[in-house]
This record gives sequence, structure tokens and C-alpha cells, in this order.
Amino acid sequence: MTVMNYADSALSLLPPAVAIVLAILTRRVLLSLGLGILIGALLLNQFSPVATGEFVFNGVKGLFWTGEGFNSWNLYILGFLIVLGMITALITVSGSARAFADWARLHIRNKRDAKLLTMFLGCVVFIDDYFNSLVVGSVARPVTDRYYISRAKLAYLLDSTAAPVCVISPVSSWGAYIIALIGGILTAHGFADTGHLSIFIQMIPMNFYAIFSLLLLLFVVFMGLDVGPMREHELNAQRGNLYDESKGLPPGANADLPEAETGKILGLFLPITVLVFATLYFMVNSGAQVLAAEGIEFNIISAFEKTDVSSSLFFGALIGLAISLILNLVQGVEKSMIVKGIVQGARSMLPAIYILLFAWTIAGVIGQLETGKFMASLATGNIPFAFLPALMFVLAGITAFSTGTSWGTFGIMLPIAADMAMGSHTGMMLPMLASVLAGAVFGDHCSPISDTTILSSTGASCHHIDHVVTQLPYALIAAFISLTGYVVLGFTESVVAGLVACSVVFVVSIIVLKIKSKGAIS
Repeated sequence: MTVMNYADSALSLLPPAVAIVLAILTRRVLLSLGLGILIGALLLNQFSPVATGEFVFNGVKGLFWTGEGFNSWNLYILGFLIVLGMITALITVSGSARAFADWARLHIRNKRDAKLLTMFLGCVVFIDDYFNSLVVGSVARPVTDRYYISRAKLAYLLDSTAAPVCVISPVSSWGAYIIALIGGILTAHGFADTGHLSIFIQMIPMNFYAIFSLLLLLFVVFMGLDVGPMREHELNAQRGNLYDESKGLPPGANADLPEAETGKILGLFLPITVLVFATLYFMVNSGAQVLAAEGIEFNIISAFEKTDVSSSLFFGALIGLAISLILNLVQGVEKSMIVKGIVQGARSMLPAIYILLFAWTIAGVIGQLETGKFMASLATGNIPFAFLPALMFVLAGITAFSTGTSWGTFGIMLPIAADMAMGSHTGMMLPMLASVLAGAVFGDHCSPISDTTILSSTGASCHHIDHVVTQLPYALIAAFISLTGYVVLGFTESVVAGLVACSVVFVVSIIVLKIKSKGAIS
């Protein structure tokens, strides 16, 4: 079966555009994604019904089964979601979530402290963005619920710490992937003697979006800067409506679960702590095994470059589930309550799994349409080099927004940014690479079809589109700040000047937000 090529056509933008616009307008995510998939499949197959049906069937089958066997990455991620849902439900059944919320009421003084705790946990658990969003969400949700913080605000806290922290952390799945990509690019351009880890660290202060989205989040927490749709969600939460109940239960929610009266805080922290360390062990161990097979000397960064993230998450979660089960049994929780928790916990993750499957499917369609290559082609032309960092930031943002993937955007746009730097001004190589990283995270933050956005919604137990529309104003503000910095950096060739420009715009933005959010609930 042959498919059409749309790498040079703006039509490649049609399926993601339809899916994204419809999802925001109708708030019916699965219908919107399904229509985007159908339009893309029809384009690829010249509107042949039979070929389109076969294409969609093969695409869905490929989510679970490839020509070489099971699609282990997808299956492990889905398994991780289900097991984490079970753990969360067992924590609730044991009464540990309520015990932690009661403890927090005595030791965490107000809403601000509850949000700071969530942000702190998000910055500490940095090994992977999926892991960050789901695990931190499970820990923080009882506390944020206790202080009537909306699920939309919790989702924003999770999403705006996960990717920004991971993208500037070398010891993370993101950092290792980026270091490996940049290493190959630099070697191809004759920089083989340059330390790749050193280059990554040099690029951290150039990643304006990651830095200023985290700073913006900190000021939002401290100053109660609730603007746009977020303000309404926070006001509703203060009235006791943590999410819009008219839309049904959000992903990850467990309603009407029985709770034991003998719950202990240990029942929450021990399974989660074991899960974190077990996952970290499996990540390092799987990477070490690959290094040993290739005859490469072990070091932590190389191990993370070779790690199997999805299987590590799954097996780490299984150990966490075993600990949670043991604690429930030792505590004397009724077996019927445990069984109900396991079943309902798994079932609570089904809405997120459905959205994720549709998002993966449309990502495959978008990949075959070569939407990313079309976006990359827009970077060609006679453009003054001073504008190149800003241009790459914008194009990477649009590409990630359209395709729903930061990592895919890295793979497409980083080599192009390097080629453009080599062809115009080699001194701008690192700023241009950093601007791609920043733009990709920005686009990922805004995209309804991004898997990390979906999982942040799931971790917060927030309706997906509610998270998208409430986070969007903050993401756009951080993007505007970053874009200003990249323009200044391009003209001055000074990272310090770029940071100063960002800082000035940041301060002005905070003042404006404070005026607009006057009277908001802090």
C-alpha cells in the first residue's frame, strides 16, 4: 500500500489543525482526534475508502503489534498507567490518602504551601516527565484537594514542572536523549572533541522557556496570579467544585471507594518511594546492560542514554503495587475493599488510555504526512542570522503543537538548526539548538494531542481540555518572554543580554498579571 507524500504541502497541517481546534471548541477529545485521524488517512490514501480503512486498521494494530512482535513501548506505558491507577486506589482504600491530607492540614499552613509542596515534588522527581506527572499527582492530590485547589491548577503545576525540569536535567530520560542527539549532530559537524555533557550544561541558561516557565509558575504560586479560565476554576474550587462535575469523572478519579479508618501516612509514602527508587534502578540497570553488551564502559549519563524507560516504569510500578498490597493486608483492610480498589483503580485509567491511544494514532498519521518536515522547510530562505534563534523557537513550538511530541520535534528540528548555524554563523550553534529545545517544550505544553499534556491531566485527575485551556495563557506568556530573549540574543550574540531582556519582560508581565488577577484566591 502506497501513501501520498505531503512533506511539501500545507495540507499536512490539516489533520492536527482540525483535531486541535475541534477539541478546544467541542471539548470532545476522542471525537476530535478521531476526525483528525480520518482526514489524515483519507489524504494519505487519495480518499480511497478501502485503502483508508486498511490504513487506519494497520495503524491501530501497530500500537500493539509490529512486524517484529509486541509494541513493547506502548504496552509497557499502558501497563504503567493501569498499575499506577491500582496503587492510587489502594492508597485511597487503605485510608492513607485521607491520613496524609489530615497531616497536611496540621503541617501545611495554607493553599500556597500546598502548591509549593507540589512544585517542589515536581522539581525533585525529574527522571522522566510521564513518571513526574503521574506520581507527583498521586501524592499531591490529597493535599491540594484539602485546600480547595482546582484540579486544573494542579495539572498546571504538574505539567509546568515536568517537561521544563526534565529538559534541563542531564540525569533524566529527556537529558540523555538530548545529549545523544546533540552528540551525533556535533560529531557530524566536526566537533567530535567537544564534551557532549559539557555542551548540554552550557545550553541550560540558553533554554529561556524552561527557566522562565518555572519562574512564572513560582510567582503564580506565591502571588495567586489566576488569569483567564484558571481564575474561574479556582473560584469554583473554593466553592467545593474541584472539577466540572457536569462532564463526569475525569481520568484517574476514583469515586465512592470505601476508606479504612486505620490509614497511616506510611501507606502513601512507602509505595510511592519504593516505586521511585525501583524505577530508577530499572532505568540504570537496563541502560547498563546495553552498555555491557556493546562493550562500553559504564557511566550514569550513558546508562540513561541507553535505558528502556517504558519497561522501567512498568516494573517499578509493579513493585510499588506489591508494597501497597502488602501494607493493605498488614493493616487488616478487608479483602473485598482491596479487590474493589484494584478493579476501580484500573478502570479509572481507561479514559486516559483511550485518549492516549487516539493521540498515538494521530501522531502516526501526522508522521506519515511529514508535517514536521513541512514545518522544517519553512525555516529555509534568506533570513538574517540574528533572527534565527527566534525563528527556530517559533517553528519548533508550532511543530510540537501540531505533532504533539517534543522528542519528535527535537529529532526533526535540531539537525536543521545545526545546519543553518553552520551555514550562517557557527557562533550561534548552541543558542539555536537551545531555542529548539525551548520551542518544543512550549509547543508540547499547548498541544491537546501531546501525550505529556494528557498524562498531566491524568495525574491531576482533571478533564483534559480544562487543563489545556487553563495552562495556555501562562505558556503563551512564558513563550513571549522567551521570544524576546532570543531576538536580543540573536542581535547581541550574548546569552547574558538575552537573559536580561527576558527578565525585564518577565517583571512587566508579573505586574500586568497581578493587576489582572486582583482579588484572585491565593
